[in-house]
Amino acid sequence: MLAALAGLVVALISGCATRAPSGTSEASRASGPVPATHTVQREETLYRIAQRYGLDWREVAQRNAISAPYIIYPGQELRLRGAARSSPPQAPRQQRQEPTTASRSDNDSGSSREAARSDPPPDDPGGWRWPADGDVLRGFSSSGTRRGLAIGGERGDEVRATRSGEVVYAGGGLVGYGRLIILKHDARFLSAYGHNDELLVSEGDQVEAGETIARLGSSGAERPMLHFEIRVDGTPVDPTRYLPDR
Repeated sequence: MLAALAGLVVALISGCATRAPSGTSEASRASGPVPATHTVQREETLYRIAQRYGLDWREVAQRNAISAPYIIYPGQELRLRGAARSSPPQAPRQQRQEPTTASRSDNDSGSSREAARSDPPPDDPGGWRWPADGDVLRGFSSSGTRRGLAIGGERGDEVRATRSGEVVYAGGGLVGYGRLIILKHDARFLSAYGHNDELLVSEGDQVEAGETIARLGSSGAERPMLHFEIRVDGTPVDPTRYLPDR
């Protein structure tokens, strides 16, 4: 059970387009010998690649010097056999670049922020809503391990789905996020909602934009707050480039 949970979390944070299964079946294993390497294809995850060849995803991660949150990239070559890497392989430049925003100094007015907001990332599906009503306590940063917005509020406040989608994770198995919900909106977009006090949906549920999915809390945090992320192909992006003006 713990191994299945770990595999699920790895798959989601790596930008998985489908839910990870609860275990590895004999039918899913490669019929022949395990090749020396595997080139990552779009929408593949470390968990599913390891499952395909009948390997343990943790061993594949260790062999390729890949650490949490175990993100892999299309075109990346993974070693399945042989000596372990001393450092992780570099992702293709176009895959590693974060979406850019207009530069803004601390003394700039809100016009710079509006300029960035008026030029959304490519393939923006639109229809985004704010997940909570509280003030933004901490903005997005491209550094750190949990890249998203911290939104304040009172314990028990509504946490709402930012877009319609499927609940692909609901639980407390990812350290630092507390009680967490992850929604899959399409093959590229995920949203994550952490530090909840109560989860109101279960894995597999279909939710609509604006639907209440949790109650704001402080699980995994020092104060009641919502940690909110939007991920594109597994990469965190600044949610304010998608969310509407308040």
